[in-house]
Amino acid sequence: MKSIIFITGFSGSGKTAVGREVAQRLGWTFVDTDDEIVGAEGRPIEAIFREDSESRFRELERECLASVCRGDRQVVSTGGGMVTDERNRRLMEESGFVVCLEARSETILRRLSERADEPGGPVVRPMLEASEPLARIEALKSERQASYALARWTVHTDRLAVAEVAAEVVRAWTEHGRPLTSGPSGAGDDLAATVRTSSGEYPVWVGWGSLEGLGKRVKGIMSPGAAYVVSDEGAYRHARRAQASLEAGGIPSHLFLVPQGESSKSLATAQHLYRWLAGRRAERGHLLVAVGGGVVGDLAGYVAATFLRGIQFGQVPTTLLAMVDAAVGGKTAIDLPEGKNLVGAFHQPRFVLADVQALESLPPRELTSGWAEVLKHGLVLDEGLLRRLEENRDAAVSLERKVSTDVIRWCAAIKADVVSRDEVETKGLRVLLNYGHTIGHAMEAVTGYARFFHGEAVSVGMMAAANISSALGMLSAEEVERQRSVLEAFGLPVSAEEVDAEAVTRATAVDKKTEGGAIRWVLLDGIGHAVTRTDVPPDVVERAAAAVLG
Repeated sequence: MKSIIFITGFSGSGKTAVGREVAQRLGWTFVDTDDEIVGAEGRPIEAIFREDSESRFRELERECLASVCRGDRQVVSTGGGMVTDERNRRLMEESGFVVCLEARSETILRRLSERADEPGGPVVRPMLEASEPLARIEALKSERQASYALARWTVHTDRLAVAEVAAEVVRAWTEHGRPLTSGPSGAGDDLAATVRTSSGEYPVWVGWGSLEGLGKRVKGIMSPGAAYVVSDEGAYRHARRAQASLEAGGIPSHLFLVPQGESSKSLATAQHLYRWLAGRRAERGHLLVAVGGGVVGDLAGYVAATFLRGIQFGQVPTTLLAMVDAAVGGKTAIDLPEGKNLVGAFHQPRFVLADVQALESLPPRELTSGWAEVLKHGLVLDEGLLRRLEENRDAAVSLERKVSTDVIRWCAAIKADVVSRDEVETKGLRVLLNYGHTIGHAMEAVTGYARFFHGEAVSVGMMAAANISSALGMLSAEEVERQRSVLEAFGLPVSAEEVDAEAVTRATAVDKKTEGGAIRWVLLDGIGHAVTRTDVPPDVVERAAAAVLG
């Protein structure tokens, strides 16, 4: 996402005046797509409608938008109907932060009338030239409202001055829309996001074949005296490539391998790693690099957080699950027999580098498992991402270079945004990414972390959570079926046989999200909109678990 704010809304909502004010406050360029079209065509919009057709005007709008989206640091006022074109809306969502200015029909009519009466004022659009303009405005607004409602932020302008609306747009941008793409010096190409935290900011690079440049990228942002690469047998080849790249960058490097699998996330393995680091006289200014999946990242991150009271740490995820979720955000942990990730710390990495090409080496089942976390991002926070996955399923699962890289960058940006706004999970936002994890983690614990891949358990857990959401009247039957269909389309399980539903329900009691004895359930209040609830009746949970387990 670039530094572009798109201002949408019906004619008369104040897009141009507000857009100019926002651009001035931010020191950016202001662009009015209508003005751009008029300038290029050399005639008023009304003439384009009259002489060519509305369809020709909409074609010009699409061309103009595509051109605008190649820029940066812009505030863009769009035509009132531009957002109703699905292609336009998706391009705006992918390229910047979309704000809708809303106003009542009566307010719009008054404003348009005042503008039309001004000397040299604009001609009222042909669509508004009607015997009953208020009724025409209401009808058009009704047609477009569903598209306007999909904006990231909405400002009701009826009782606000232009300066007040502009201030609200800037505030929304600062808190919710600021792109995470302008990283620190040396961030380099393939920058998907920048995570901003209390301890500083760090880049998230997502590219194809980018692992060879690890050493150069690290040297661009830091100067560690030595590096310690932690990996497992499954990622050994990638770990050696990482080590070679670090050495080529002038950073002496050492390699430590742990057994593959969840069992390595233990106090015993952490102790072996502590002693290995101590034996090599690792210092706080040195760098620990995790190369592998979520298990390696969690373990190495926890050790980095606690050895010498914290040493520098970098993530090189090689699994899909780690690339889109586990490696971004600084959550580190090890397991106890009583539950998963019960001992841990927040310790932010200095960088995350995801080489999407590494996914080609994954066993099919492990790759499939990772799609659960990708789909989760869409289900809880971004219906547009979910739709992209539904429409490009074959290209995604076959790791077609552009589609797979773009999707993973999208997910990384979502995760980076969430972490930047809720670093240590105190504001109720980051916890939303745990959709499906309460039941999923309980399933893993009950089965000894040996039967299910994490994504498989989360997939079943998401179906249980959807059932709970439906039972509470938050999710329709059609939406539950949509979730089921997309999970199945990506080869993920939606139920699990021979798993004790009662034991799983009991195991949820030790979930990390429990507060005051009540489980904080992450549920869906519609696709793309997750919420938390602590008032879920036990019998609803039992029925939901029984429906997917047995």
